[in-house]
Amino acid sequence: MKIEHKDILISEVVEGYVNNQEEGVHGYGGKLNIRPAYQREFIYAEKESAAVIKTVRAGFPLNTMYWSKNGDDSYELMDGQQRTVSICEYVTNIIPIKFDDGHELAFNNLTQDQKDQILNYSLSVYICEGTESEKLAWFRTINIAGKPLTNQELLNAMHTGPWLTDAKRWFSRTNGPAAGIGDKYLNGTPIRQDYLETALDWISDGKIENYMSTHQQDTDAQELWQYFQEVIGWVERTFPEKRSIMKGLEWGRLYNVHKDDKLNAAELEKRIVELLEDNEVDNKKGIYEYLLTGNEKTLNLRNFDEKVKISQYEKQKGICPVCGKEFKITEMEADHILPWIKGGKTTAENCQMLCMADNRTKSGK
Repeated sequence: MKIEHKDILISEVVEGYVNNQEEGVHGYGGKLNIRPAYQREFIYAEKESAAVIKTVRAGFPLNTMYWSKNGDDSYELMDGQQRTVSICEYVTNIIPIKFDDGHELAFNNLTQDQKDQILNYSLSVYICEGTESEKLAWFRTINIAGKPLTNQELLNAMHTGPWLTDAKRWFSRTNGPAAGIGDKYLNGTPIRQDYLETALDWISDGKIENYMSTHQQDTDAQELWQYFQEVIGWVERTFPEKRSIMKGLEWGRLYNVHKDDKLNAAELEKRIVELLEDNEVDNKKGIYEYLLTGNEKTLNLRNFDEKVKISQYEKQKGICPVCGKEFKITEMEADHILPWIKGGKTTAENCQMLCMADNRTKSGK
């Protein structure tokens, strides 16, 4: 792979700058693709963008940027998108920034010599030329600094193609389709590829890279988008009352297993209300999984405290009431005499100490 260093003026980079948000960003007279398919979306906050402009105005050096050269003398920006977009947006749009002297100035408010100082600022750029695999491997290497790429962003870099382009149309836009129906149920943000990663994780049962490799050259990502819609639709039909505790649950995995179960939304809602009011339930987020699976562990039910355990152990003189044998306290576990499912509470009166074998046998019934 050939690598060449160049100093490129800001005036050259901002020439022909066009930002169509998540649709595409170009500059350098239309020859530089600032946001290739494998790149992350713009994530800099106002403070970070302002810091870039202040650095330029002060004449201090910015970190080196990396471009890759295509066969038709066009370029793709491999590293430096956040800084490049910050600069281009400031120069081409009315974006006031408060500088250290206290003045809040947009580019068009600057004096001509101040404008020239910015436009004549040299960006340090390394331009690489090689095969797609070489460029993508280099992309992964140079992105270990700054704001680290997420795992999904790195996978995007290795699986560019028509499928990824279409998938990002659905899942990687701030106000895109996936965000429109999934915001109340998913953690993270679309622009850091969290929504895409979640949907892929669900449909592939954790084998994201294998799924992306298989579908890399597909003309569209309709299978994934339709699956995602089916998951969210099932959640909304099954649990129509939206609550904040629903956000971030493994809805896709629950859908994969329980989508054909006969579920009554009204009865489920009644149980949800009861469990939300139950002081024995420590993990309220686990209610939904519990209602589908019956696994009490998802509720993180209250445990007996050490004082109650020691007191009950002394009363029993270390004897397990099930097998009648004597044990050390470290060999026993606290158990609800009347199980929680039958209304038992975590009180001293409802506590008994069982040997580990008998307690776990009972728990498994």
